[in-house]
Amino acid sequence: MTKASKLKKPTFKHIESELYSYHDTLKEIQFLRTNIMFTKENEDENVGGGRSSSPSSPTEMIGTRLATHKKLNNLESITNAIEKVYIGLPETHQKLIKLVYWTRPQTKTWEGIAVELNVSRRQAFNWRDEIIHTLAEVLGWR
Repeated sequence: MTKASKLKKPTFKHIESELYSYHDTLKEIQFLRTNIMFTKENEDENVGGGRSSSPSSPTEMIGTRLATHKKLNNLESITNAIEKVYIGLPETHQKLIKLVYWTRPQTKTWEGIAVELNVSRRQAFNWRDEIIHTLAEVLGWR
């Protein structure tokens, strides 16, 4: 990561927002998948006759809807990136993510989190910045 590729502030905040809502996003993905698989959608616009180009098998139709659902694909790419980055981090950085982004309700300040991690407040911020920049790289965001 070079210093020349500095993240824009809104992008940084958006990535942090995705980290905060990671577990909610997983629930939303599960809801969307269930909704797509078990909802009967009849999108046949072929009213004039002839053969349809869409698959006729119910399994194929569900698979096609799952594969082409834009919101589902977007949410899955974000959660996959978070998981990939999280798994590749040292334990200390993983603990930082758990303490800062995944602990609800948040009762600790940055000073309290730094004390729990046995580092300075500045070091905790540096780790946060590294994590966010790595996520931005994996997601392809600028």
